Amino acid sequence: MKHRSKKRQFGRVRAQRKALERTMLGSLIVHGRIETTEAKAKELKNTIDKMITLAKRAETPMERVRKLEGKMPLMAIKKFNDGMIDQFKNRTSGYTRVIKMSPRTSDGARRAIIEFVDGGKEAPKEAANLEKVSDK
Repeated sequence: MKHRSKKRQFGRVRAQRKALERTMLGSLIVHGRIETTEAKAKELKNTIDKMITLAKRAETPMERVRKLEGKMPLMAIKKFNDGMIDQFKNRTSGYTRVIKMSPRTSDGARRAIIEFVDGGKEAPKEAANLEKVSDK
């Protein structure tokens, strides 16, 4: 029975699922966008949104490292500390989106792209200034 089971198993044992989750988290944070299967993307969306919220609640970079240390690679935590978290300060949730793609030709697996909303980048400051000037 699957009562109260929250996560997908992906046909892997617990240690393999944990390793898969960590590497996918790291890849998404470093590259900003990855292509994977639909089920993995949906599972990763839940996880990355929780990690970003957890990192936003940390007051100092060292506290952020302590909270996220075992859950994602250190290179991803370093990128968070370098200012990535500041991009999401005005957003309370929904940091990522999943875009469905056509199935893979070899095995027919459903594919998806998971990426950060706004491409994981801040809006250019020049564009904001142009909007202010045009309003006058």
